Amino acid sequence: MTLTIPSAPGSSGYLDMYPERRMSYFGNSYILGLTVTAGIGGLLFGYDTGVISGALLYIKDDFDVVKESSFLQETIVSMALVGAMLGAAAGGWINDYYGRKKATMFADVVFAAGAIVMAAAPDPYVLIAGRFLVGLGVGVASVTAPVYIAEASPSEVRGGLVSTNVLMITGGQFLSYLINSAFTQVPGTWRWMLGVSGVPAVVQFVLMMFMPESPRWLFMKNRKEEAIQVLTRMYDISRLDDEIDHLSAAEEEEKQRKHTIKLYLQAFQQFTGINTVMYYSPTIVQMAGFHSNQLALLLSLIVAAMNAAGTVVGIYFIDHCGRKKLALSSLCGVIISLIILSVSFFKQSDASSSDGGLYGWLAVLGLALYIAFFAPGMGPVPWTVNSEIYPQQYRGICGGMSATVNWISNLIVAQTFLSVAEAAGTGVTFLILAGIAVLAAVFVIVFVPETQGLTFSEVEQIWKEKAWGKNSGWGSSSESNDMDGLLEQGSQS
Repeated sequence: MTLTIPSAPGSSGYLDMYPERRMSYFGNSYILGLTVTAGIGGLLFGYDTGVISGALLYIKDDFDVVKESSFLQETIVSMALVGAMLGAAAGGWINDYYGRKKATMFADVVFAAGAIVMAAAPDPYVLIAGRFLVGLGVGVASVTAPVYIAEASPSEVRGGLVSTNVLMITGGQFLSYLINSAFTQVPGTWRWMLGVSGVPAVVQFVLMMFMPESPRWLFMKNRKEEAIQVLTRMYDISRLDDEIDHLSAAEEEEKQRKHTIKLYLQAFQQFTGINTVMYYSPTIVQMAGFHSNQLALLLSLIVAAMNAAGTVVGIYFIDHCGRKKLALSSLCGVIISLIILSVSFFKQSDASSSDGGLYGWLAVLGLALYIAFFAPGMGPVPWTVNSEIYPQQYRGICGGMSATVNWISNLIVAQTFLSVAEAAGTGVTFLILAGIAVLAAVFVIVFVPETQGLTFSEVEQIWKEKAWGKNSGWGSSSESNDMDGLLEQGSQS
């Protein structure tokens, strides 16, 4: 059986021929439930990113040594990133060897253990150790969740479903600010803020016990009957046959290729400053002249709410406008917002006001605009493309490499932001980020292909043509006869 790319299941050509087989975002409750369950890993990611910004204000009040050292403050923030970097690197191997389900459950256990250590920390150094454990869990989850969701998603809604994980990240950040605000008057403020983060990990661990393994991973491991059992719950019989034949053909074409474009895109996501804003937004607000902890947290809560709302917008547009256009429009807005932030801090340094004043509010506006533009585009696009472009056999490992680059970039930004702001000025720092955003826009225009609505095989074909020319052929499936028997067994179960 020869598989032609234009009629691959889920491709635009296939769906033009069989429009009744097109699936919508809410069309299959089983896929949506799997997406939300896997997305709790994104919630952990987002909560940890957001919670430390508020907790740090109160950690400084409890530990004078932290209050007196910007380096120690940066280390408390960035030690989770060190853990995440290592977790992402190991997570790729864990995913490919043990599967997406076990990798997720492993991340939950490590994260919950880290939350307990943080909540009970008697000094900053035990707190840093807890942050490292939490980071390990977040790192593994950052690799696993988008890959797990992508492999269970119909291609026509894959962008939106993978972006749901990003929505969970931004939702986790918003939740962290709510938790921060709720515990501002409670004894042991920061301990509650950090300790409660273990609850979602426990919830996900329980739910994952009832979730299936990724059908594509099962197929890769030659556990085809189990894979078909899962696929029968995702597709009706008219499309199921085509999906299985498609997997059989794709299996024979797996070859490792160099996909360095995605590594650069992940780096640009961080170096344009998103987690500087999320980690340090209360601190940035205070730098702008608003010195009350409660007011700083309230304004940061608004920023986080905009981040979550913007991601909802991105979920819609990523499968309607495409990845590339969404990223470019996002970067244009990010550049403008960073320039506004830079100008506000330049002017703020020349003015004297104890309550923020005009330029303080201009800085808050710049933060809000930054999130409004970043969240729909550069938030979900890198993670979505990351889950699409790698060959099945190496998707975990390559996804781990890409996530590791993301976390390394994240670490560099988090560990240096306060120091650079002190040395060069906050206005200069945001101007540097704006310059990087310009480079990112040029990079997207020149190097990033559009993957909207493409099947995994079609995405593979893009890279094959880039590497070997357009005459590289597409393989054929030699297992279609075996699949017929397996299909009958799967549809009867």
